[in-house]
Amino acid sequence: MALRGPLSRLLRAQLRRTSQQSRPQSVAVLGAPFSKGQKRGGVEHGPKVIRDAGLIERLSTLDYSVHDFGDLSFHHLEQDEPYMDVKFPRSVGAASKKLSSAVSRAVGAGHTLVMLGGDHSLAIGSVSGHAQQCPDLCVIWVDAHADINTPMTSPSGNLHGQPVAFMLKELQDKMPDIPGFSWTKPFLSSRDLVYVGLRDVDPGEHHILKNLGIQYFTMRDIDRLGIQRVMEVALDHLLARKQRPIHLSFDIDAFDPSLAPATGTPVNGGLTYREGIYLTEEIHNTGLLSAIDLVEVNPILGPNQEAVEATASLAVDVIASSLGQTREGAHASIHSIPAEKSDTEQLCL
Repeated sequence: MALRGPLSRLLRAQLRRTSQQSRPQSVAVLGAPFSKGQKRGGVEHGPKVIRDAGLIERLSTLDYSVHDFGDLSFHHLEQDEPYMDVKFPRSVGAASKKLSSAVSRAVGAGHTLVMLGGDHSLAIGSVSGHAQQCPDLCVIWVDAHADINTPMTSPSGNLHGQPVAFMLKELQDKMPDIPGFSWTKPFLSSRDLVYVGLRDVDPGEHHILKNLGIQYFTMRDIDRLGIQRVMEVALDHLLARKQRPIHLSFDIDAFDPSLAPATGTPVNGGLTYREGIYLTEEIHNTGLLSAIDLVEVNPILGPNQEAVEATASLAVDVIASSLGQTREGAHASIHSIPAEKSDTEQLCL
């Protein structure tokens, strides 16, 4: 049973103190310029515009050594016919496999991993690679969409709306053998997943969420409870039983389109800036964040350059606050307030 109230706050404070002592002190940034999980071109340019918005420079001001591993290279498959209604299954499967290996190596080397997408189908590779090193991980999925359709429930056949279904053990008997995915098996239990920000859920997804008892918070829940209470319940649900690594999978369309217009599937009524940053600050404060996906920034779909830059800058803010940037600002440490020099001291200078 999840803990509530003062006891849960004490538990989180204890987890934070314990985990921060062993928290990785280096960040690996890995780009995944991939777009075949959905139909709109341009999302493959997401990693570049996020870097161009100053990501590496921003992370360098925090208490980490930063390693930019560049972008993975994904090969275009000439023959990749739909399977059932699933589009580009072999391309997505191959990209996910390659990303999984790269993420596993980075996390295994002791880095906190930042994966820059690309579309959200990449989470199949990102989370599975993380799970190879941290099999007891939990996932916080911040998104307007649940992305938990199976090939039989998906209205579109686009794999960026299906990644969670590939991960969940409880859906194993509902998933056909999709070409390109023989390398991966389900590794996540439904109790190890929490959604925040949902507001566009397909009928099949709604049935899955309810039937599996998955913990989720819609924008109505955030309006009703407030983001502070939502994060308290979410983190208690995932961490009350034991301390374990967190994988944050953050789709930029979780934000309201007025803040993040350069994305492929915007939905009105999303997170405010303050809600999104508070959410990531609270995840950082657990001391347990181990990997982040930041996906679905699409510069081609921004109405103008200003909108593209605003979306990319927001992505940088999300990543930086997840890794410890505070709204007090990042400052060099000082240990005392300088005193005014006496006249004698000034004469000696």
